[in-house]
Amino acid sequence: MSAVSEVAIRRARRDDIGAIVAMLADDPLGGARERIEDPLPQSYYTAFETLQRDPNIFLVVAEDGEGAVVGCLQLCILPGLSSQGASRGLIEDVRVAKHCRSRGIGEQMVQWAVAEARANGCKLVELLTHHTRVDAQRFYERLGFARSHVGLTLRF
Repeated sequence: MSAVSEVAIRRARRDDIGAIVAMLADDPLGGARERIEDPLPQSYYTAFETLQRDPNIFLVVAEDGEGAVVGCLQLCILPGLSSQGASRGLIEDVRVAKHCRSRGIGEQMVQWAVAEARANGCKLVELLTHHTRVDAQRFYERLGFARSHVGLTLRF
């Protein structure tokens, strides 16, 4: 592992959308879902505005010491009735820029999300990763996450 890179984790801004989409698209799965065009499709900006209005959604970026966006994730705080009315945190879309991987940035972001979920009253944190992302599964298990559910999706 390379030296750990300290990053600042902050809420995403509109001008971060291009960097976020580029990270989301930077693998075969994301490359098939995302559209990297100049300019980016308006749908990304519309979605960003919706996310910004929801107080239970935290779209954040990791910024290096030079101000470059090198990671992102989304944390959703979901209220629920199960587990005696416990809220849960759902971590999604964790990405680290390819040239910055193996520097502890992903770990810092996930630890931030877990702490934020706890601070928002969550009793558990969940995340999903594609079954083909074996390295990501090992990463999350190393951080203490356990395989506990089977995830299913229905795309439209």
